[in-house]
Amino acid sequence: MGIGRPRARSTRHILHATNCSTSTEHPAGRVYIIVSSQHHLASRRFDRSRLTLRYRLKDSVAAPAPAPVVVDECRGVLFVYSDGSVVRRAGPGFATPVRDDGSVEWKDAVFDAAHGLGLRLYKPRDRKNHDLLPVFFYFHGGGFCIGSRTWPNCQNYCLRLAAELDAVVVAPDYRLAPEHRLPAALDDAAAALLWLASHAAPGGGDPWLTEAADFGRIFVSGDSAGGTIAHHLAVRFGCPTARTSLGPGVRVKGYVQLMPFFGGTERTRSEAECPDDAFLNRPLNDRYWRLSLPDGATADHPASNPFAPGESREALEAAEMAPTLVVVGGRDILRDRAVDYAARLRAMGKPVEVREFEGQQHGFFTIDPWSDASAELMRALKRFVDTDGRFD
Repeated sequence: MGIGRPRARSTRHILHATNCSTSTEHPAGRVYIIVSSQHHLASRRFDRSRLTLRYRLKDSVAAPAPAPVVVDECRGVLFVYSDGSVVRRAGPGFATPVRDDGSVEWKDAVFDAAHGLGLRLYKPRDRKNHDLLPVFFYFHGGGFCIGSRTWPNCQNYCLRLAAELDAVVVAPDYRLAPEHRLPAALDDAAAALLWLASHAAPGGGDPWLTEAADFGRIFVSGDSAGGTIAHHLAVRFGCPTARTSLGPGVRVKGYVQLMPFFGGTERTRSEAECPDDAFLNRPLNDRYWRLSLPDGATADHPASNPFAPGESREALEAAEMAPTLVVVGGRDILRDRAVDYAARLRAMGKPVEVREFEGQQHGFFTIDPWSDASAELMRALKRFVDTDGRFD
């Protein structure tokens, strides 16, 4: 049937009534589209081809939006999608059994209820002579984007720290990027240290902790991003006013930066020569900074580059830093930045020592806490703690 009046016997249904948008093909006006039982279209104002086009346009508008796709991924744990959403796996993308022989007891505690942040406390089950033990903080790595105190590699490392250093170990979590960009992690780390200091007040705190911890012998350590956190805490609590805020009898005796995660816009040699199959390679290194730094910031931001000009550089120069041990791996992409960091701090008169492990990759001591190199590192840490940060 052509355009015109439908047959009298046809059953007609009004399907659509709308105002078309003004255009050369679809002039404004109310349109009634009638469909007969034989599926013929009729209209007093449009021919068949225009009505078909109208339905095709409508169908294209109603089509669902394309599904978001992954635009950033970190170690099979963190997935950032094109619509800005973030999906995380609960655990790491690798299987590591926990070796807990019962010689160390541990428990979890909340140090920042507002942000839902907890920490894990460890101490040797049998304390020699019931003496108070030094406190050894451990901030996990992960480029400020992934990681947790609950991951088995962190659990194994902290169990060994508590047993071999004969220390109370404190392993806090902190907010992660990109949901919480820097300086969120740095503020959380400072809150964890202040939480510990609050337990030193007479009559306060958890007896599980206060009956074992020597609050006058605190050591702050971290690996990778955690090592960067240790640096920022050393500066933040290195000025006299901040140091007194920890309270009487509370003192940080030393800092340990294990392969610290520093950055900068100018490539170092170890970055330029880093192979693609390295545990931490250039693409992942750059991705961590892109996701963790404030929006629009470069790797020369003070959170990543300790020597960036400005107030942070001035604070570093003015800080009275406790002795700092910097550990580097000979095959680590971050090696050169850590060595340069230590040299420049020594030039400022800061007490800093570098310990290099030849042939070792990034994070070797948490990847395999029972390797020979990890055992050597543990002995170096014990000497540092037993001598209260002396390097002799």
